[in-house]
Amino acid sequence: MLPTWMLDETAHAGPEHLDPGFVAGFDRKQGYPDPASDIELLAGRGVRSVVDLGAGTGQFAVPAAAAFDRVVAVDVSPAMLAHLGERARAAGVTVELVQAGFLSYSHAGEPADAVYTRHALHQLPDFWKVVALHRIAGLLRPGGVLRLRDLVYDFPSATTEQVMDGWVAGGVDDPSAGYTGADYAEHVRTEHSTFRWLLEPMLDHAGFDLADVEYDDAGLFGAYTCVLR
Repeated sequence: MLPTWMLDETAHAGPEHLDPGFVAGFDRKQGYPDPASDIELLAGRGVRSVVDLGAGTGQFAVPAAAAFDRVVAVDVSPAMLAHLGERARAAGVTVELVQAGFLSYSHAGEPADAVYTRHALHQLPDFWKVVALHRIAGLLRPGGVLRLRDLVYDFPSATTEQVMDGWVAGGVDDPSAGYTGADYAEHVRTEHSTFRWLLEPMLDHAGFDLADVEYDDAGLFGAYTCVLR
């Protein structure tokens, strides 16, 4: 049982992520990011076991299971996990499925070599991001790796209105083909992407050193490789 003060992550996941109909079309809407570079990066750091937090439909977890000895896929959505399980069976790989979130996942067995998370941490407000990062540190071995990809803002805060106007204007017209301007606007209003200059001290406080940081040209998406001290 979680303590009464703990955040209910299911309520913050977005109701569409709990809907099997939405999940069935999620990959097409999200795009098909190639996980090969992340898998190669982790393998190059000697990783053999990975916990994928906010695993979604398994875009990372399923191919990772062909490369590593142990992959644990964690998500709050039963619909996502069901889809992921079918995908893993079709690929002939073994993925451990756990219905939980950043704040409720309890790791079993040896500490993990790595944690991977993509576009999920932003669902938590900043206070809870810090709690989540400490929990991630607690399930990793010393020297373990956190590979974090997310919507993180790396632009001057004084330009927020112009940047957000541009982002919303760049959405696609067909909601089945990608994210619309309305989708982006809803993200900004209701989810909890934060500025880079807020996230990086959180990582430091949780015990991580930054080994590599990359951002897209628009300053909207960050990719972090962090090593637990």
